Amino acid sequence: MQYLRDNPKSSSGATFSIEPIPLSEIQYLETKYNNGVIFPKALRELLFLAGEYCYVLDYNIYDSQEELQDEAREWLQKYNRSISRPFFAIDVYNAGEQFLFVYLDEGDDPVVRSAYLPLRDDVQFITNLMNEKLSHYIKSSIDEIKQGFNPF
Repeated sequence: MQYLRDNPKSSSGATFSIEPIPLSEIQYLETKYNNGVIFPKALRELLFLAGEYCYVLDYNIYDSQEELQDEAREWLQKYNRSISRPFFAIDVYNAGEQFLFVYLDEGDDPVVRSAYLPLRDDVQFITNLMNEKLSHYIKSSIDEIKQGFNPF
């Protein structure tokens, strides 16, 4: 996640910001969503560096990480879906129909997955993003922005 900290500018020179959340809030989230077990290292670093605001993830529409997590779980209920393993949502798409997440029991740098909630025969409920780990997903998104593209 050092790449996130070290790259606050795009190729055009525009400055992007990141804002952390305190360690105490991360510990609270670990208690609430992972039974007190420490989050994977990459997720913990992401939250510590940019848990309040991150220019490559679209969770900034929520007042807190807790609100994002609760919303993702409400969407699962709304669409009669469930994820049996501990997980943490890292981004949202399509007005409550899709979110990106990582499993919390998958090592220090978990794979980023997408949950697509509406029932459709042509779309899987959970897919991985090219087997891309969280740290690489963030780096790829930063590189897109640096080249002038929108990561969303």
